[in-house]
Amino acid sequence: MILGLLKEQGEEQRVALLPEIVSKLVQAKVEVYVEKDAGASAFQTNEAYENVGASILDRTELLKKAEVFVQIGEPSLELIRQLNDKQVWISQYNPLWNTDLVKAFLANGVTSFSMDSIPRTTRAQSMDVLSSMATVAGYKAVLEAANELPNFFPMFMTAAGTIRPATVLILGAGVAGLQAIAIARKLGAQVEAFDVRAAVKEEVNSLGARFVEVEGAIDDSAAGGYAVEQTDEFKKKQQEAINDHAAKADVVICTAQIPGRKAPLLIPTEAVERMRPGAVIIDLAASTGGNCELTRNNETLIHNEVKIIGQSGYPSLMPIDASKMFGKNVFNFLQLLISEEGDLNLNFEDDIVKGTCITHQSEILNERVKSVVES
Repeated sequence: MILGLLKEQGEEQRVALLPEIVSKLVQAKVEVYVEKDAGASAFQTNEAYENVGASILDRTELLKKAEVFVQIGEPSLELIRQLNDKQVWISQYNPLWNTDLVKAFLANGVTSFSMDSIPRTTRAQSMDVLSSMATVAGYKAVLEAANELPNFFPMFMTAAGTIRPATVLILGAGVAGLQAIAIARKLGAQVEAFDVRAAVKEEVNSLGARFVEVEGAIDDSAAGGYAVEQTDEFKKKQQEAINDHAAKADVVICTAQIPGRKAPLLIPTEAVERMRPGAVIIDLAASTGGNCELTRNNETLIHNEVKIIGQSGYPSLMPIDASKMFGKNVFNFLQLLISEEGDLNLNFEDDIVKGTCITHQSEILNERVKSVVES
């Protein structure tokens, strides 16, 4: 198998595979080509890749020679058109939203895998890039909030008097939310968390936060760990509770997302206008519309003296460790595709391989993506 590691485009600073992972692939009898300067933004030199057995090529040559391509971000339509039906694409390209990319892969007969479609099973946990990157996002969100807030996070008892700890409200208690809770508590803040999934209450409490409960939620035990759509009556009660708690918070960190759908609106404009002057909102759901009505992706704005930061790219701002985590997830997945002889082995009898594969031989294999594209 010949694997090509591509350089990320735009402002992305991560790289899909660090040299330490490339070394493991070489040991598994995989021939690895790395695009020139692919790791530069993550502080990885071309020489570091060559030292573990990879070859450095320019993009044009790499696209011609490689059998399997690995990247973090979504490919351009132009890039897809350069691929053929003998090549395989692996990245995180959000096929439920980017249906134009799915159609382009279909048109060229390219086999494509999207790492954000990894099944949420115990066996697949070591390949779950969404959880890995959410850990980074939750961590960085709290640090930025602490930096932007015009108050201390912890309580201070000084000769000038006692300074109360900051109050932090976390919306969504998935991986990013739980990480945000843990970091905010370590920084000494008082933390509250809201999630429609009652099952996460114990995890929230175990991290030292208070769980904001709203009665009447639809049971989500069969949703594979994701949130589900709720009734209008529940949404009204939920909104009232969130508005009340947000009004008392110094920081609100928004992490609630539903795969394949617009992010749920949890902080309407009127809730922002009830918040304290100087308060900070960090919206990690910005790329899918945001949990705050006023959020703009990759923008910071101030409304009624409240700072609203729309940021979905925190992992890119921590390129070394984020690349390490992403690359280990990818390597664990690639092990399912590599035979003992180092050849490509697309075993669609494996539920993880089949569940992560979006297109193959001009067909959509992922049933959820198929229903979206063909609807």
